[in-house]
Amino acid sequence: MEIITFLSQQWMLVSTLAVLVLIYAWRERVKNGQPVTTQQATTLINADTAIWLDVRESKEFEAGHMVDAINIPYSKVAERLDELEKHRTKTIIVVDKLGQHAGSTGRLLGTKGFDVRRLSGGISEWQNQGLPLIK
Repeated sequence: MEIITFLSQQWMLVSTLAVLVLIYAWRERVKNGQPVTTQQATTLINADTAIWLDVRESKEFEAGHMVDAINIPYSKVAERLDELEKHRTKTIIVVDKLGQHAGSTGRLLGTKGFDVRRLSGGISEWQNQGLPLIK
């Protein structure tokens, strides 16, 4: 009951806190690379303005990946940034299994000056939509 009393008496403070939390969450999401749908990603790739960066382990990558995707496991991206330098003028679309590592990879690449996007839902969403993979 005390919490309800506090919330009703301090509604302005609570509202400000809620807004600040939302702004922080939005900024963090964008800093990690703006999420893109499979359709948006395909449009960027077909326009030759983007590349795929698949951050799954090599074994998963070999089981199926997007055409022309570059595979750098997420644990090795920092040490292999030089491989991406020739693609600096393009948007890098980070792909992983479900989206769990794309955010941290996107943040790293963003701090290095790359234009980064994250594939929403990762490779699982790509497969769920029946889109092609090569082996």
